[in-house]
Order: sequence, then structure tokens, then C-alpha cells
Amino acid sequence: MYFSVEPAPRYRLPLYKTILCATCVLILIANGVSLFQNLQSLKGANFLIGQTARVADRLQYLNLLVMDAESSLRGYFLSGSDIYLGPSKTIVAEVEDEFNELKALLSDNPSQLKNLTQLQVLVRRKIANMNQAVDVYKEGGLNEIVKIAQLSDERATLDEIRLQVVIMTQEQNETLAARSAQFYSEYQKALILGVGINAIAIIVLIMFYLLVRNSLRKREEVEHALKIANESLESTVEIRTEQLSVLSRHLINVSEEEKVRLSRELHDEMGANLTAISMDLAAVTRHLLTSEPTLAAQLQRAKVALIEAINQKRRIIENLRPSLLDNLGLNAAIESYCDDFSRMSKVKCAVDIDADIDNNESTLAIALFRIVQESLTNIMKYAKAGTVTVTLKRDANALVLRIIDDGVGIPKESEAKPMSHGLLGMRERALLLGGTFAVRRGRNDKGTCVEACIPLPQRALNV
Repeated sequence: MYFSVEPAPRYRLPLYKTILCATCVLILIANGVSLFQNLQSLKGANFLIGQTARVADRLQYLNLLVMDAESSLRGYFLSGSDIYLGPSKTIVAEVEDEFNELKALLSDNPSQLKNLTQLQVLVRRKIANMNQAVDVYKEGGLNEIVKIAQLSDERATLDEIRLQVVIMTQEQNETLAARSAQFYSEYQKALILGVGINAIAIIVLIMFYLLVRNSLRKREEVEHALKIANESLESTVEIRTEQLSVLSRHLINVSEEEKVRLSRELHDEMGANLTAISMDLAAVTRHLLTSEPTLAAQLQRAKVALIEAINQKRRIIENLRPSLLDNLGLNAAIESYCDDFSRMSKVKCAVDIDADIDNNESTLAIALFRIVQESLTNIMKYAKAGTVTVTLKRDANALVLRIIDDGVGIPKESEAKPMSHGLLGMRERALLLGGTFAVRRGRNDKGTCVEACIPLPQRALNV
């Protein structure tokens, strides 16, 4: 018998839970994208702030270069030493580098580029004046420099440079303030957006958690109800099984008692009548042998049929209740039945019974005999066996009966759960006596082994 096993149903979340879970995932993804974009925006704003700060630093450094060159030139005029001309010799290259870097930094600010151009003109004019002053000093000395200083207004040029630097620095500070304000504005927006998205995600997660918790609680309630129902059903099944088992054992006892009653009636009443009829037929046949030989022959045939009926009656009585079981005991009854089985089925049947086993307990004896009888009947019908071994051994406190054949063997499903009436009847007989019953494969996984273990009554153990 084969059973089709259906796959267990796969549990799926309800639609609203799936939508809620997907919404939470989308919110978290949106939060991640928003955080990335805000980070890029903050990085851009921070870069602009740093760029503005670098412009202010470059302007201050440019002013410092001009002032340093001016101071070194004064030292040179006073001392006449070329050592002081170092800053004035390198100022051109350094100033051009600074202007190039400032142009790159201010490429997105047209007004500052215009101021830078003016500053560059002023600085270049100042550098040209300083170079011209050096040449004048070398030719005419300090007096010529003093005359030039009295006639020209070099101080005004420095003030213009300083003023232009101040103007550009002030504008850069304003730009820095504006970009800082923009940076903090972007930061606040990012912070508010991130907090809002996280708050929404937390709310959705809380809702999802509540839904899952309610679902788990309902499932636990259902499982608890199912557990109670299963326990109730198992209890009911156990009660019904016990009732059926008790009923089955009762029916077995009633059946055996009825068989005993029928065998006695057949033996006593029917046997006496058949015997009387046989005697009458014999007497009539003797009187008619000379006068009516034809009638005597008919009566002789009737007597033969009557004898056959008497033999059939004896076989019926033996099947209902073996006389050897009551007269000679269990050992003789099993050996006699096995001999009859071997003669009828042409199957070798070996019997091995301990000599000290001859229990007078009628219920135990008839149960063991019926198990042997039913087992041999099944072997003759289905096993296709060549050899059968029947053993009955006395253990410490029980009788162990085994019927082993070398036939085709019992199917696996019947071995695990015997469902035939014969096997169930044998099991019930063993259980009726408080014993156990098992059916398994025989020796070397061939054939079948039927085993019944019946505990001996206490008085039998004491014998």
C-alpha cells in the first residue's frame, strides 16, 4: 500500500503585511539615497567654504610678499648690502604663482576676478617701481632715492594695494559667511530629512512588529487550541482503542467458549446419535444379507457414508477444540497439528518444544495453539515456503513461541502495521494474556518470523 504525501503548505505573509514590509524597505532605501545626496551636497558646500578661506589666505600672503619686498628694499638702501635684495628678487615669480592660484580659485566669481585684475596691476606697478629704485640706487646712491621719494608718492601705491586686498578680503569674508550659512542650511535640511525618514521608518517598523506579534499570538492561540483538540482526540482514540481491544478479547473468549460448547454437543449428542444409527444399520444389514442382498448392499453403502460423516464430525470437533489439547496437553496438540500440516501441505515442519512445557492453563494453551494454527494456515496459503520451524521455549518468567518459515516473507508495510484479520487475531490473543506479539523478517532477511511472548502465571512459575 502506497500513500501520496502532499508537500506541506508554504506559509505566506498577508498582503497588507507584505506591503508594509516593502514600504519600510523602500523608506530605508530612500533614506540611504537621501543621506548620500546630502553628504555630497555637504561636501560641495564644505569645499566652497575651504576655497573661500584659501582665497583670503592667498590675498594676505600676497600682501605680505609686497610688504616684505618693500622692507627688504629699505634695508638694502640703508646698508647697501645685496643680502637684503633676496625678497625683491623672488617676488616676481612668487607673486605670479599667487595670482595664478587666485585666478583658479576665483574662476566662479566675476567681481572678484575684476578686483584681482586691479590688484595685479597695482602689484606689478609696485614691483616695477622697486626695480627702478634699485637701478637708481646703484647709479646715484641714496641721495637719488631720497629725491625720488620726495617727488613720488610710493606710499599711496602701497595703500592702494592694501586697500584692494582689504576690499577683496572683505568680499571673501562675505562670501565665506554666505557659504557657511548655506552649508548650515543644507546641514539642517539633511538632518531634518534624515530624522523624518528615520522616524517614519521606526513607525513603520513598530507597526510591522505589532502586526507580527499579533499574528504570532493568534497562531499560538490556534496551536494551543489544536493541541488541546489533539490531546482530546488522542484520549478519545486511546479510550476507543482500549474499548475495541477489550471487545476483541471478549469476542475471542466468547468464540472459544462457543467452540467448546459446539464441540461437546457434536461429540456427545450428535456422536451418540450417529453411533446408534451405525449400530442399527449394522444389525439390519446382517438380517438382510440372505433374504434381500440388494437392500443389504444399499445399507452397506449408507453405513460407509455414515462413517464418513462420523469422521467429518471428528475433524470439525478437532478444529473447534483439539481433543489432544485437553487430553494430552499443549505439546502433543502442537506436534500433532504440525504433523498434519506437513502431511497436507508437503512442507517440512520441524517442532522444538521444551520438555517441561505442558501448561494446564486452558486460556494460555488454546491461545498458543491458535497462534500456531493461524500461522501455519497463513504459511500454507501465502508463504510458498519449503521449511517451517516451530519452537516453544520457556524463558525465566515467560513462554516464547516462534514460527519461522523460509518463504517469500511478509511485506514491509504489514511488518510495521499488520492489518490482516489473522495477524490482528494473534496479536489480540497475546495481549489478552498480557504478552507481546511481533512479526518480522526471518533468518538472513528471508521468510517470516512470528513471535509471541506470553508471561507465565505465578503458580506456573512456582511449579
